[in-house]
Amino acid sequence: MSKKNTGIALVDDHVLLRNGLASLMHTFEGYTVLFQADNGKDLIEQLKTQPAPDIVLLDITMPEMNGYETAAWLRKNKPSVKILVLSMMDNESAVITMLKEGARGYILKDSKPAVFKQALDSIRDTGFFMNELVSNKMFNYITHKEKTGDELIPTPSFSDKEIQFMQLACSDLAYKEIAAAMNLSTRTVEGYRDDLLKKLNVESRVGIVLFAIKNGYYSL
Repeated sequence: MSKKNTGIALVDDHVLLRNGLASLMHTFEGYTVLFQADNGKDLIEQLKTQPAPDIVLLDITMPEMNGYETAAWLRKNKPSVKILVLSMMDNESAVITMLKEGARGYILKDSKPAVFKQALDSIRDTGFFMNELVSNKMFNYITHKEKTGDELIPTPSFSDKEIQFMQLACSDLAYKEIAAAMNLSTRTVEGYRDDLLKKLNVESRVGIVLFAIKNGYYSL
């Protein structure tokens, strides 16, 4: 890949963050932001008329089509596009799942600009960016597999409403109050609860809360 005019697409549902990244990248020589997208579905739609970027900066938690699904689509349909994950989630399952879906690097959203630039340069020049976060998670994954023979369970994909419910479930609100906050019926909210219990293989709201906290969907 040429070191000049490396095309970038920003895929994140937070507009302010995207705009901030775009402004930062204007200070990086040799990079051009081609376009921005709210989620994977928006990215796919824009790729019908926009040139394919060299690198996609990809968030994980997004409505309609999340980062896992987007990475899988890119791996199948645009294999030449390199993915750099930019997420708040630092749990092992998220990192390993994204790497399995073809991500070439993974950094956290609170990384310093110098680290962000280093990651971009590394992916552009070598095809990969291996930082301490990724190497530690990979080591733990390999060690776990060698000891148990089992794969780590991938992080399930969630709809926007399921994520909202998960976050509200971490409060002391009753289900009726959660339903009011989501502008839904109590029965619908209980349906989200039941679906999440199955997806997460847990037996109670406490299990949902523990998962949300452990996997970065809710911060104490």
